[in-house]
Amino acid sequence: MCMWCIAVAVLVLVLSALGVVAIYNGLVRLRNRYRNAFAQIDVQLKRRYDLIPNLVETAKGYLAHERETLEAVTLARNQAAGAAQALAKTPGDPSAVKAFAAAESGLAGVLSRLLATVEQYPELKADAQTARVMEELSSTENRIAFARQGYNDSVTEYNTKREMFPASIVAALFSFAPAALLEPVASEAERAAPQVKF
Repeated sequence: MCMWCIAVAVLVLVLSALGVVAIYNGLVRLRNRYRNAFAQIDVQLKRRYDLIPNLVETAKGYLAHERETLEAVTLARNQAAGAAQALAKTPGDPSAVKAFAAAESGLAGVLSRLLATVEQYPELKADAQTARVMEELSSTENRIAFARQGYNDSVTEYNTKREMFPASIVAALFSFAPAALLEPVASEAERAAPQVKF
């Protein structure tokens, strides 16, 4: 009778250990998936950061008096690239994600100002080099949006798994921190509903 008790206790311990290992491995797999998803975003971000100086350089000849806008774009690009590098070291880290989102929001703002300025100069807009760079930039923005959605899906799956019982116990034991979603920082004006008046 005592042998049965020992056998059952050993079996329960072995099954519990296998369960913990399976949960741990599942969390590692999901964490690696969202890190890989960020790596896909990072590739597209680097492409965009490389295209922006080309657009600025092309526009310089036409927009000599818009020097302030061109400098703002360059500065915002450098800040966003630095924030992206910091986030690439620790994808999912909430403070790095917040800094990255803020830098990207700043870049989007000044880049939209530059693109609006380009629209005001028909000869610049018609320039073949400018048109090519703007088309590549637009295509890259679409790829970034698609990659961001994949990253957010992976983060959501990881966070859901780490919050569910019994994985939440394993996650706490082995310090699996929550990962943050990549959501753009919107200004108050962007969040406000548009006012329509007749």
